[in-house]
Amino acid sequence: MFIYLSKILPLLVYPLGLSTLLMIGLIGVDTWTRAWSWRTVVYILVFLVLALGGNHYVAHSITYSLERVYPPLPADSTAEVIVVLGGGTHPALPPRQHPEVREEGDRLLYAAQLYREGAAEQILVTGGRVEWLAGRDFETEANDMTVILGMLGVPEEAIWQEGLSQNTYENALYTQEILAEKEITRMILVTSAYHMPRSVAIFEKQGFEVVPAPADYFVTETERAVGESPDDLATAIFYLLPQSEYLDRTTKALKEYIGMGVYWMRGWL
Repeated sequence: MFIYLSKILPLLVYPLGLSTLLMIGLIGVDTWTRAWSWRTVVYILVFLVLALGGNHYVAHSITYSLERVYPPLPADSTAEVIVVLGGGTHPALPPRQHPEVREEGDRLLYAAQLYREGAAEQILVTGGRVEWLAGRDFETEANDMTVILGMLGVPEEAIWQEGLSQNTYENALYTQEILAEKEITRMILVTSAYHMPRSVAIFEKQGFEVVPAPADYFVTETERAVGESPDDLATAIFYLLPQSEYLDRTTKALKEYIGMGVYWMRGWL
């Protein structure tokens, strides 16, 4: 029992859980005093956004709907180049001594593994730097990715850089300019599994033959099995309580669906 309480009770005092409880309290007060108004409706909407957005089942369902589109890369797949999309690094800002990986840094780990296995002789890293977010004097994300790949044993001469892009469309656009000069049309594309559907569509729009190599999976088969059929009530309650981790997953998945809509309207898909 202690282990369950030690996992569940903190969720109620963390910012997301506490905010949800406060919303319940405000709704309860309005109900008790019969003071329902437009304010109460807002309380309910905020509660639903936090409770559903941070819910295990909602987060996993919407994320899995993206991750299941492309299966893992088949063994012995090859192409002329491995293209790795940015978004998986932190810049080398003090006190960091070198670029570091984020959650999406699995993209770089996987790309290095594919290179060592002989999937391609070259890796192209693509990603610039958004100046208003990171400043003018910082290295591009492509350069940071090159540093990390070097730490993983990939020689510098095997890495091409595209350091101008600031979104996925520009990743594909500037990559096409670089690879067109080298007469390369077939690529292994490495990015996060939830990001792969939009990425493949964008790169194919640029005329590439894309071999998807998804990495950085959020939803595993084990998590799905446990979440869909919890063994006991305590586990079910744990998955129902809003958690920041699941809210982040829901946010990323929604960003992808919104991105698909916007990119489609702009003719980029």
